[in-house]
Amino acid sequence: MFHLSKKLALAAGTSLTFMVSSTHAETVTVAIAANFIAPMQVISQLFEAQTQHQLKTSTGSSGKFYAQIKNGAPFEVLLSADAEIPAQLERDGLAVAGSRFTYANGQLVLWSNTPVLIDAQANILREGRYKKIAIANPELAPYGRAALQTLQALGLSEPNKAKIVMGENIGQTYQFVLTGNAELGFIAASQVYRDGKLTAGSAWLVPDKLHETIRQDAVLLEAGKHSAAAISFLSFLQSDAARAIIESYGYSVPALPIKP
Repeated sequence: MFHLSKKLALAAGTSLTFMVSSTHAETVTVAIAANFIAPMQVISQLFEAQTQHQLKTSTGSSGKFYAQIKNGAPFEVLLSADAEIPAQLERDGLAVAGSRFTYANGQLVLWSNTPVLIDAQANILREGRYKKIAIANPELAPYGRAALQTLQALGLSEPNKAKIVMGENIGQTYQFVLTGNAELGFIAASQVYRDGKLTAGSAWLVPDKLHETIRQDAVLLEAGKHSAAAISFLSFLQSDAARAIIESYGYSVPALPIKP
């Protein structure tokens, strides 16, 4: 778990407080996994209001962000949809060692834009009463890997091979279902749930036992190690206010370790 070290704080010339004067306001460039767009919009507004720092955000698949960072993309913070990519960036020397922490655990959901199509037992999966099912690319998107693992655990990966429509990321996967290009699909709960309630259509919350935990880690990248705004944002992401927002979108938030 990342707590700002004295070394990083001094390097950035900042304290751990969020409030700063506008004369010291900076812009931080953040790469955000597509599943986290909705909570990030709320978090961004609150962070900018409290600190006067500005966030410049890009959204996409975690796998593509990894490739871009390897090729010199000037992101300062990565909010990944998995734990592996931030860890690999640390090993590559492209992220600040010890800066990585889990900001959310994701919830996979089978969703249709059509009410009552999906029941509480997701019987539609076993019955196969659909032409297309959307998943994110499992090579690039952790939610896509979890979707594939779910189908495999249910013994349904082979029957669905010809029915799968693959999105580049979880955002595109959601669009496939929303527009009817697929009758149903595996997406992030954050895309269709708010405060524990489904906002549209019908859905089945996938039991965690059917796939690996979708542990989503944040990391401070080398380009941001001297940025007061980047460090302040990562600290803010662990605040009670940010954690409450994250949970309201269907994520679970790991407990912070007790400080000595």
